[in-house]
Amino acid sequence: MTAPGGYQPSPRPSFSSAAVIGRTEAARHVWGDAESGEVLDRIYVSNDRIHQLLFEISPGGQFTHSPSYRTVFGADEVLYAIDGDLVVANPETGQLVRISAGEAVFFGPDTWHHAFNWGAGPARVLEFFAPPPATGTSGAYAQQRPLLAHSRYSREAALSPLPGAQAEAETAGPAAARPGWLTVIRARDYIWRLDGDRAPVLTGIIASTPRLTVTRCEVRGTGWSGWLSHAGDTGGYVLAGSLLLQLGSRAWHELGPGDGFYLPGGERYQVRNAAAGITSYLAGSAPASSQQQGSGAPVSEAVAGGGSAAGDAAAAGGGGRLCSPTSGWPTSTAVMVPPRSAWTSVAPRQRWG
Repeated sequence: MTAPGGYQPSPRPSFSSAAVIGRTEAARHVWGDAESGEVLDRIYVSNDRIHQLLFEISPGGQFTHSPSYRTVFGADEVLYAIDGDLVVANPETGQLVRISAGEAVFFGPDTWHHAFNWGAGPARVLEFFAPPPATGTSGAYAQQRPLLAHSRYSREAALSPLPGAQAEAETAGPAAARPGWLTVIRARDYIWRLDGDRAPVLTGIIASTPRLTVTRCEVRGTGWSGWLSHAGDTGGYVLAGSLLLQLGSRAWHELGPGDGFYLPGGERYQVRNAAAGITSYLAGSAPASSQQQGSGAPVSEAVAGGGSAAGDAAAAGGGGRLCSPTSGWPTSTAVMVPPRSAWTSVAPRQRWG
């Protein structure tokens, strides 16, 4: 039962160095009230750079909003469906999207959002959120926004002779990302690359903005990847398989599905499988404010599908360099999720002696 007294901020677990966070060690919190609906949170890390949590909506459940629990924040967010089927709505515009396990939704600041479990079992969703609540972008920010008095769950004006085709074009893939919009990102939309100079990791970029980069990574075989690093603080979550994680020392850690990890910016690490097969994990990186601007890889002005990116670049925080999830990773601030046309070349990977 939610504690009395209105809004209750979530715990903010933080670490002074790299850490492995077992599923049972994540901080637990019940978000919401009777009007908004309640969801179960497992918070892996929430410092002044990155916020990573897993939330669960019970069968037939949902979260909306209430005067105390307003779902409009000052951050970029990625919601990745671990299990189940989820309908995500913007109750201000009436836009709805549906995702299943392995699919994600991206949206930026000031986007109202509700979520409904539309499957037979629990819906479990991993959320990356930056800038994080510690910087005032969650509950405190939401209380300063006008309360949305009426929720809409349809967009009659968007109907056309081919509504299915229009809906797909409007909600899926990098070209669809724009302020206030729910963008569905599926595996076919990822920008793929190989990282590591030994047994490389297959890395798919889900979303990348000046505030947040989220990737899905796959490890095959039992060889070490070679040393990797992230420019910004990073939270990770194992989706499947058994991941061995070695930090800068000779110590290594074994993580299974549901386990997480935290890496400070610049921390070097390498990964491998514990056995034959494929191990997959998610990673979300967020830079310090000083890392969001400055020189670096060229910034593309192209938008997938053509057109100008100027409006989206301003909405995404205005120019500057993104955090780099791995050493030497070129990035683009042109759109809220990176266009395929921006990735015609790859900068050399940094090797660790």
